[in-house]
Amino acid sequence: MLSEPPKNGPDGQLQLHASTVVIGNKAVAICGPSGSGKSALALELLSLGATLLADDITWLNATTSGLLATCPPSISGQIEARGVGILSATPADPTPLHLVVDLGTPEPDRLPKPKTITLLDHKVALLHTPASRHFAQAIAHYMMHGRAT
Repeated sequence: MLSEPPKNGPDGQLQLHASTVVIGNKAVAICGPSGSGKSALALELLSLGATLLADDITWLNATTSGLLATCPPSISGQIEARGVGILSATPADPTPLHLVVDLGTPEPDRLPKPKTITLLDHKVALLHTPASRHFAQAIAHYMMHGRAT
C-alpha cells in the first residue's frame, strides 16, 4: 500500500499522485503526499540524465507485459520547482514502469529486503525513503544496473 493511495483514472487507467521520470527505457514513479519532495527528487534525477514523463499526476495502463506509465496531456513537458516556478522539460513517451518510490514511508533498514507493490495486477519494485542524501544517485544507479543478488 502506498502512503498516497492510487485513484481510478480515465479509461480504466490508474492515477498515481506521482512525478515520473525515465532512466534508460524504464520509468520510475515517485509517489507521496503533497510537499513530500516528489518534484524535487524528479528534478535531481533529471539533473543526472533522466527524462521527465510526468509531474504530480501519472496514469498507469495495464498491458500484457506490465504497466505503461503515461502523462496527462495537459501537464506534459512541465515540472514544478518550488520557489522558482513551472519549468519546461522535454517529455518522455509512455514508458514501462519498473520502480515505485514512496516518499511518504520511511525506510528504517540500512540494507532493506526487496519490496514490491501490486498495481493493476502487476508487481513492481518498491522503495521507501531512506535517511540518505544520495537517494537520487542510488535510484539512478539501481535503474541502470539493478540490485546485487
